[in-house]
Amino acid sequence: MKIAVPTMNGVLCLHFGHCQKFAIVEADAKEKLIIGVDMKTPPRHEPGALPEWLHSLGVHLVISGGMGQRAVSIFQQRGIDVVSGAPEQEPKEVVLAYLKGELQTSDNLCDH
Repeated sequence: MKIAVPTMNGVLCLHFGHCQKFAIVEADAKEKLIIGVDMKTPPRHEPGALPEWLHSLGVHLVISGGMGQRAVSIFQQRGIDVVSGAPEQEPKEVVLAYLKGELQTSDNLCDH
């Protein structure tokens, strides 16, 4: 399973569309283990570009601090689930918490 986490300065970026890099985390959901992390620079932020790009990378899930409802819909149309309201932590911590069912989320932090 591949999970994308938008980052800024090495931690989860609270605003999905303004991140510096995406941590593409390959994980074993059954064993609740991280297999590897690949940091990728995203394309320019334009409507539909990020969902298409992440889909092309084989991403199954995006964990973000905040994301607009339209973006969530576009991801879902491409078969990518979205978890919003995740905390500003390192991508590995966020993904491990998600895999263990321990990820504490708050309100979607995007007001778009």
